[in-house]
Amino acid sequence: MTTLETKNIDNAYVAGDNAGKYRQTQSEKVKLIPEHVTQADLKQVEEHGYIVIENLLSGPEITTIKNAISPLLNETGRNAFEGYKTQRLYGVLNKTRALDRLVDHPRILALLDKLFMPNYLLSQLQIINLLPGESGQPLHFDDGFYPIPRPRAPLGAATIWAIDDFTQSNGATVIVPNSHTWDDNQKPAAEQAKSAVMKAGSVLFYPGTFWHGGGANHSSANRLAVTCQYCEPWLRTQENYFLGTPLNVVADLSEDIRRMLGFSIHPPFIGMVNGMHPKRLLENM
Repeated sequence: MTTLETKNIDNAYVAGDNAGKYRQTQSEKVKLIPEHVTQADLKQVEEHGYIVIENLLSGPEITTIKNAISPLLNETGRNAFEGYKTQRLYGVLNKTRALDRLVDHPRILALLDKLFMPNYLLSQLQIINLLPGESGQPLHFDDGFYPIPRPRAPLGAATIWAIDDFTQSNGATVIVPNSHTWDDNQKPAAEQAKSAVMKAGSVLFYPGTFWHGGGANHSSANRLAVTCQYCEPWLRTQENYFLGTPLNVVADLSEDIRRMLGFSIHPPFIGMVNGMHPKRLLENM
């Protein structure tokens, strides 16, 4: 057998779905989104580095989310990046089901399907509540902790869901349009940034190479948001869901969220448990 033939076999092995009982699944919800809608969303992201999609959450849904998460918010940030006057909540999936629809919203999954390899992962889910008097967060890009030089394709992507209205005065996310294509030598100037003003129920979506930061809250009211961050299936996630999510919680989640928590296989065997598909851990739940 020639080296070329061996290489081709290896490539097929790495690229294929080698699972037996639990084959790779795709989101049924994504099929609800017309292809032309996804293509238009993707074009906006590719050209400008972000998209704001309005009216994805209804008034009653927003009320349900607020009622569920407000009692959970107590601790403020531990450093300037987290925000000394910002309440943050981690380990959200263990504490409420109210945000599941944000994690696996079909409009977002349809975009992620275009950007990443199959079985991409949920990297972080976090509630962020900016209190009055919070200062602006340093501008940054979310996948900067992966040590791969820019310019490059994004290794992650994020959503910021507006649970309250995002305004100029209450800390709307500051964004730098077109910064997703920059190299490592480019840094944003003040005049390049603008506020992502949007109504409650809207979502800001951007790739991990996009420069942004939390705004300063000069108002007398809180500014509540939820961020869901995702990454390629071969990367380590920010939040360690493998240790932090009990199996009884996983069993209660949608198939899409299970897959994004790592109950999936990136070919040929990344994510296996004892040589088997991780879904086998749920068989007796």
